[in-house]
Amino acid sequence: MKLYAGNLAYGVTEEDLKEAFGAFGEVTEVTIITDKFSGQSKGFGFVEMPNNSEADAAIKALNETAVKGRNIKVNPAKPKGDRPARRPRY
Repeated sequence: MKLYAGNLAYGVTEEDLKEAFGAFGEVTEVTIITDKFSGQSKGFGFVEMPNNSEADAAIKALNETAVKGRNIKVNPAKPKGDRPARRPRY
């Protein structure tokens, strides 16, 4: 199951997320989304956990808990097709 992790402090690393989510089961991939120009975190990322029951346990335990000083948001990631279209910037 792919999980969304939001409201991340800019100092949170992929290793920090892997450690936090790894307490609930196997983590196969962690990606923090960064700005393509500055390389700075955009404050959210994704965690892939193959076992759905472990992923559900991580959601329940980690949602609204502090990681490096900020309460993170954790929920199942939405497939790209389910998101609203972005407005073009002019």
